[in-house]
Amino acid sequence: MNRESVLTDPFPVPTAKGPVNARVSLPGSKSFTNRALPIAALAAGISVLSGVLNSDDTRYMVEALQQLGIVIDLEWDADRLTVHGADGFVPVDKADLFLGNSGTSMRFLTALGSLAHGQIRLDGTVRMRQRPLAPLIDGLESLGINIRSESNNGCPPVVIVSNGLPGGTVEMAGELSSQYFSALAMMLPYADEPLDIRVQGDLVSQPYLDMTAGTMADFGVELHHEEYQRIWVTPGQRYAARQYAIEPDASAASYFFALAAVTGGTIVVERLPASSLQGDTRFVDVLEQMGCVVVRRLNDISVTGPDQLNGIEIDMNSISDTVQTLAAIAPFARNPVVIRNVRHIRYKETDRISAVATELRRLGIMVEEFDDGIAIQPGIPKPAVIQTYDDHRMAMSFAIAGTRTPGIQIADPGCVAKTVPGFWDILLPLL
Repeated sequence: MNRESVLTDPFPVPTAKGPVNARVSLPGSKSFTNRALPIAALAAGISVLSGVLNSDDTRYMVEALQQLGIVIDLEWDADRLTVHGADGFVPVDKADLFLGNSGTSMRFLTALGSLAHGQIRLDGTVRMRQRPLAPLIDGLESLGINIRSESNNGCPPVVIVSNGLPGGTVEMAGELSSQYFSALAMMLPYADEPLDIRVQGDLVSQPYLDMTAGTMADFGVELHHEEYQRIWVTPGQRYAARQYAIEPDASAASYFFALAAVTGGTIVVERLPASSLQGDTRFVDVLEQMGCVVVRRLNDISVTGPDQLNGIEIDMNSISDTVQTLAAIAPFARNPVVIRNVRHIRYKETDRISAVATELRRLGIMVEEFDDGIAIQPGIPKPAVIQTYDDHRMAMSFAIAGTRTPGIQIADPGCVAKTVPGFWDILLPLL
């Protein structure tokens, strides 16, 4: 049983007694797990995925693929899934999928639904029904696919009536999410004719498209792009089944690197290579600029915190899932911390810019909120109950602030199960 299932609500975070020094082993990457699953489902043959993340988001993906007719042998206790690939086909002609608040599942499976020959409906939580899907909907519709938002607002629920994915050229706006492009990119080998994807404007979170390309390559398909503006594959490629090991989650690692940063200790995250395609490994570059000592090795990364962090002004567009991590430790810097170019995180599990600003003010910290970011002044946080907005990253980020200053409590501590089940089991023994 994970500790979060028995925690009090709100949960008072214990303050670290001094510098925290530890080696940490973290669960698998959500981003890689939720890319490997649909790719393995499309591959020819049987793939064994090891090190998979067992979380709410990945379970929604697995259950939806099973409803689409994909056979998956479950060994959650061993962090292993065996996927019987359908060789580019969607076995069922009708399905009604519920995807919770899993953005990757919603975007990736909407694209997968375009390969079906029949009707696929996708829905989620109240918050998911507010999260934009319009670029992908409009893109698929421009190819001639019968797809619609039931509420006519560009958000789920969405219904697809498809007879396969046509070729041609599709254009989508790049400013809201890279997931629309990753979603379609993974389907390119199975389009009826060659299909070009064009990006309107700049593509946010570009490292996630690199992750998609890396996962596709691991299963035998090479994805090309021109400066993240045109995306395509050479016709004739197909995914081939394989044994696939998933590395630890770099976004989850950010919380433990931040723990070292604010306590002046040293945290080593095991099995996370410096060469990882996960963009969020670059969070250690941010900490390094703030005065931390970072050691990058072949199979792990370590961070040692300074006596006091330096402030920083930084563009976090490419590592936006770590914005909350930085924001939560920003008050402990000697100078202001300014985060820019992350407007797209207003459309995540919650409006993350507004939520961070609200909760920092609750702690008595002075902040200035911008359309695309936030400026955070140094200060001593006062005791408060942090609201988490059903957002796992709010809980985990502000938990790290609580390890440095007493009196911080986390509302709904179990929401971390969305991506890091066992977060509290890993953190609390370190304090």
